[in-house]
Amino acid sequence: MTKTAFAMNLSIGTIPARLAGLPRLAGVSLMVVALAGCAVGPDYAAPGQFLPTNWGNAPKTNKPLETRQLAQWWKKLGDRRLNEIVDRAVAGNLDVASAKARIREARATRRQAIGGLFPQVDGSGAATRSRTAAATSASGGNTTGNLFQSGFDASFELDLFGANARNVEATTYGVDAADEDLRATLLTLIGDVATNYTEARGAQARAALARRTAASQRETERLTRNRFTAGTASALDVERAAAQAATTEAAIPTLEAAYAQSLHQLGILTGEAPTALAGILGSGGPIPAARGTPPAGIPADVLVNRPDVRRAERQLAQSTAKIGQAEAALYPSVSLTGNIRTTALKTGDLAKNSSIGWSFGPSLSVPIFNGGELRAAVEVAEAQRDQSDAALRLAVLTALQDVENSLVNLAKERVRAGKLSAAATSYREAARLSRTLYQSGAASFLDVLDAERSLYSAEDTLLQSRVAVTSNFVSLNKALGGGWDKPVDVLLPRLVDTHTGPHLRAAY
Repeated sequence: MTKTAFAMNLSIGTIPARLAGLPRLAGVSLMVVALAGCAVGPDYAAPGQFLPTNWGNAPKTNKPLETRQLAQWWKKLGDRRLNEIVDRAVAGNLDVASAKARIREARATRRQAIGGLFPQVDGSGAATRSRTAAATSASGGNTTGNLFQSGFDASFELDLFGANARNVEATTYGVDAADEDLRATLLTLIGDVATNYTEARGAQARAALARRTAASQRETERLTRNRFTAGTASALDVERAAAQAATTEAAIPTLEAAYAQSLHQLGILTGEAPTALAGILGSGGPIPAARGTPPAGIPADVLVNRPDVRRAERQLAQSTAKIGQAEAALYPSVSLTGNIRTTALKTGDLAKNSSIGWSFGPSLSVPIFNGGELRAAVEVAEAQRDQSDAALRLAVLTALQDVENSLVNLAKERVRAGKLSAAATSYREAARLSRTLYQSGAASFLDVLDAERSLYSAEDTLLQSRVAVTSNFVSLNKALGGGWDKPVDVLLPRLVDTHTGPHLRAAY
């Protein structure tokens, strides 16, 4: 009970004289109102989190990571088309549209809960025309008359033990959780767009490499056939050359299918048709290159920067408030009800020459026996709070794992890409030398085939590694909580209804 409630309770003895005419119950009602500052159930406090002081796979630092350092991280890839697709996805993605609708739902639910703190007033009116037949013919004719009534009914449930206040508290936390849900949706969306775009560019680059390699191998086959015609090569060499070219060509349809799948997924992510972005991506482009490594900050940053962690924390707060809401049902509830009625034979007399009646008073409801239902509801709420607590702790641990994994993957894949680049350079020189030696008769045709096969494999693996480097860069930014930092309009519904007032029902 707050100090304000105590002050109100002590001041009841100084009720002004103009209230002396009210029923004695009114004074009792005011005393009950003074108790409205009470609440039951636990008050929420953010749980402590035991976190490491530094990342295990990043340089040690005591400097927290600022949110602005992660904002619009995809622009660091330097790809104008990717930036355009991200903007289209944020504007049109259907998961984002659902998250916006959940925010509107949460806000409306909160307004509903706030409405429970105020009195409810309803107006009513009635008009009756009646005819009374005479009992006997000697008493006269029939009597016909009108009766008009109007009035107001009011009720106010006193939030004696804070049930309604806890409901408002819970729905307020629900609004916060919905806001974080939208941020988490945007974070996931942008990461998926960047990853699929990178994979699409990677598939295009690998298909182009396969076409160039197959063309070179077909040229090798042509030269081998010429040597066979001249008698300096065997039919076996010709067939081996043709088989290698066909094997390389066989990889092209698979890569084209992989590109198409990434293209279609990007279309869905933007809320458009699967092939809507074919014009943007069809002309080809380089694989986005990750520039540098985003600062990792300290592990405690995930509590601030990760929207999924913040959402889980707000959901824990909401579950805690619901315990108090359920526990308040164990205590008595008091309502104030009143009404005023006026009755007249003419509508013009309702406000003057009419009979007026009124009633006012409190009503008390005390739970006596309910078979343990109310106590079980409290235990349900407590169990749900424990689930939310476990979900929050798991979200924190998962966030830490995501960052550590992404740091390792990005660093190691960059080392791997460097080694693959060196290997591709060596294989490229080996292929050139083997071809030169073969033409001079100093090397066998198997050496040429092996060198060309090894070169294609090395260059294709290098392209896959470059895709992996960028994908790991994307994953690290997602793990750190980087995402969309511009305002998002959540007020405008995707579907706007018209003609919702009274109207003729359409025939079916």
